[in-house]
Amino acid sequence: MNKLLATLIAGFFAAGAFAQAPAAAPAAPATPAVAATPAAPAKAEVKAEAKAAKEDKKAQKKAAKEANKDAKAEVKTEAAKVEKATLPAK
Repeated sequence: MNKLLATLIAGFFAAGAFAQAPAAAPAAPATPAVAATPAAPAKAEVKAEAKAAKEDKKAQKKAAKEANKDAKAEVKTEAAKVEKATLPAK
């Protein structure tokens, strides 16, 4: 019985607090055709810019990889020349 009484009292307090809270202002419904039209070009622009940036980054990464590959090959050939020069003639 005590639990029932405690639950009822707590319920009355909750109902009283809920009744005193100010009503939320209803949100104005936006029509999908009107709301999507101005944002669509901006969204497409952002996508295009992101794609271009991604391609640019990819090209830079590829160029850096090629430069690294060329540098490694050059070091290898220089090392071979030095080794060949330091070996005694047979």
